[in-house]
Amino acid sequence: MHVNKAIPGAVAVVLVTVLALALLSDPPKRDSVVFHATLADPGLYPGGVFTDTFTAEAGTYHFRFVPNGSSPETLSITLAGAVEFSQDFALVGTKADTAEYYTWDYDGKKTVTIPEMQEITITINPNGNVMGSVSVDILRN
Repeated sequence: MHVNKAIPGAVAVVLVTVLALALLSDPPKRDSVVFHATLADPGLYPGGVFTDTFTAEAGTYHFRFVPNGSSPETLSITLAGAVEFSQDFALVGTKADTAEYYTWDYDGKKTVTIPEMQEITITINPNGNVMGSVSVDILRN
């Protein structure tokens, strides 16, 4: 029985073409971090309240937190600029189904829309609870 050598060659060309297109295509767009802060030592901030500024372009942004069980129970965040945003985020622990540990996150409104490019002043207040650290990111969708 004689196998046509053109068939495996054509299959190889198709596979190489598909693989090349997959590798050369643009990766999925990820949210970009426009602000990051890790609060760990309240002695570094006047009154234990962290304040900073950053520039935000027009768009929708969301908060991402990296807390642990000893992070502040309430984290108050204010954004001040042409847009005003204020939220008290509550630390919530969720017990894992398969083990005796918790995952932690902050509950509250995590999105804000900025209508135009502007300078934003962010204030992060741990409300006196400074036992553990927390990282705060603001990402542009």
